[in-house]
Amino acid sequence: WRYRDLIMMFVKRNFTVLYKQTILGPAWIILNPLITTVIFNVVFGGMANMPTDGVPGFLFYMAGNTVWTFFANCVNNTATTFVTNSQIFGKVYFPRLTMPVSQVLTSLINFGIQAAMYLLFVVWFFATGSGVAFTLWVLAVPFVILEVMLLGLGVGIIVSSLTTKYRDLAIAVGFGVQLWMYGSPVVYPLSMITHPVLRAVMVINPMTAPMESFRYIFFGTGQVTGVMWALSLIWTVALLALGLSLFSKVEKTFVDTV
Repeated sequence: WRYRDLIMMFVKRNFTVLYKQTILGPAWIILNPLITTVIFNVVFGGMANMPTDGVPGFLFYMAGNTVWTFFANCVNNTATTFVTNSQIFGKVYFPRLTMPVSQVLTSLINFGIQAAMYLLFVVWFFATGSGVAFTLWVLAVPFVILEVMLLGLGVGIIVSSLTTKYRDLAIAVGFGVQLWMYGSPVVYPLSMITHPVLRAVMVINPMTAPMESFRYIFFGTGQVTGVMWALSLIWTVALLALGLSLFSKVEKTFVDTV
């Protein structure tokens, strides 16, 4: 908290570096999920004809894509913390954790912009009588997002700590997050998984509860249980604790290995 000004400076730097010398600039924050949602709708909804639990396909895929993009950005952006900022870390001391926290906050701001676009589509579908309804469960959205953010931070700082010695992880993390997406109910509902073993794996997956809850909040569909949320929270606390422990050990000696 004492270094909050430094964190905000890093957040500003992240935006500047990311969209500097681009034609569309921050518009990519909206275009990326919008284009991906259209592709999901055509491929999985049109060609593969996957069920969406009665939810309009476009909204179903946009809901999943919006949450998953936030999680993936949290992991990918924090996974290279030590390697990317080794020159800064080697010159001056400041709490190293401020860097991954700033990356997560940058991802949160991007998510806020994407969520605003998503809400506009939800309101439009609601106004046209497409079966979308608003309930008091919408108040639970901040809790869901906080869960996703802490989980992404935990996984990201674990990878960032290990990449100081094992550079392969920096390459593999993007592929791993992509595989994780297909193992989570992003482009399909949990109700589609009926095989007992596969369903058990899905329930253990810490991203299943937030994904299904996000859709349940807006559409009233999705299979969410207390067990799923308990497992998700346990995973989040465990991964975050492990990540912080590894991070605190690596930050003392990483300059010699990076």
